[in-house]
Amino acid sequence: MGAIRTVHDRRREVRPWLRGEFLPWLSTGLVAARRGLALSITSQLGCYPLVILSVVSLPLLPLGVGIFTLPIISVAVRNLADLHRRFAGEWCSISIATPYRPHKDENFEPLDLPSSLRRSRSLLADPATWRDLLWMTINIPFGLVAGLLPGWMIIYGIHGVVATPLFWPWMDDTYGYALTWPVRSPYTAVLAFFQGLVFLFFGFWSGTRLLRLHSRFTYKLLAPTEKTRLSLRIAQLTETRSEAVDAQAAELRRIERDLHDGAQARLVAVGLKLGLADQVFKKDPDTAYRLLTDARKASGQALVELRDLVRGIHPPVLAERGLDGAIRALALDLPMPVEVDIVLPGRPQAPVESAGYFAVAEALTNAVKHSGATAAWVRLRHANGKLSMTVGDNGKGGAVFQDAGGLHGLQRRLATFDGTLELNSPVGGPTTVTMELPCVL
Repeated sequence: MGAIRTVHDRRREVRPWLRGEFLPWLSTGLVAARRGLALSITSQLGCYPLVILSVVSLPLLPLGVGIFTLPIISVAVRNLADLHRRFAGEWCSISIATPYRPHKDENFEPLDLPSSLRRSRSLLADPATWRDLLWMTINIPFGLVAGLLPGWMIIYGIHGVVATPLFWPWMDDTYGYALTWPVRSPYTAVLAFFQGLVFLFFGFWSGTRLLRLHSRFTYKLLAPTEKTRLSLRIAQLTETRSEAVDAQAAELRRIERDLHDGAQARLVAVGLKLGLADQVFKKDPDTAYRLLTDARKASGQALVELRDLVRGIHPPVLAERGLDGAIRALALDLPMPVEVDIVLPGRPQAPVESAGYFAVAEALTNAVKHSGATAAWVRLRHANGKLSMTVGDNGKGGAVFQDAGGLHGLQRRLATFDGTLELNSPVGGPTTVTMELPCVL
């Protein structure tokens, strides 16, 4: 009985292992083999012709033909490189940034000689162009081997485990399997079975590792170099500084316009009415009293406008209650229900707090004006040195970035703080705006 219990105990130990470790391991290996097949196909069908076209276009540059073909081919090359960057990020969690320099000539016309010449010069001066060409050349054999080897070993292993042991009596002396040649006896068939198991094991085991190795190779050649990263960073900081200066100048003009057209005009009217009241006080007390009443109302309206102006610069509720309380107060003033979920163990710096508040306010305002939503939600978290803000609604969706739109302006304002904005708005909804701001609490 003790031996029987021991066997049952061992079965109880094996079954959870099969469900908890072995089956997920097999599933991961099959997924890696399928991804490897996609990798090998894109490496061969993409890299091989593009390498040939790129190499042919370079000698044709002095003849003038390459000036027109090189910019067009570079678009396909960079799209292929971006595809493999996405493979590395999605499959192996290896994030690869885009290393390309921005083109100064945005109005590119493929058939226009001056435009194509400027674009060709820009491409040839960009080190990322030559690294793309080197990556494609090496990726032709490397992507083929890294992509097909796991799947080939799995198929070859299944053949050795199943087909060879079952059909060896009908095989002639010309048939062999791996190290077993020829297969014409039960012993060689058993050997083929174990060899198939070895191929199966290495096929499932090597899939994810070869994908990660290929992703690291892609990172080495397609990621920005330190010099390129610094150049892109300088260009980004220059652009964001220029945008910050422009935004600050526009904000100052707005404040000046609001003061001039609003509170200042009302205060001038108050002064005029007080002057008239002083002149007619002795002759017509009733008119003087009416003028004083009007002056008091105008001063009250001027005070309200000044409070609104100050609230637009820095809301008092934000200074008093912090980002959490300010956003909750903002949500209560909206004409639709807003679910607020905020978990912040502290307060960000004042500039970041103000930028976060106005970013959420802008996103909620867009939801109220344009989405046709009946409900919205706000979620704030702080993790890994970033303040993450998500604003969503159940509206009609279809929101896009426009050059003069509110989302584009919001994205530019966040870029001043090295912030990012991502929009997910399929047609039919829902719309989700995710914003991140680097900060410490």
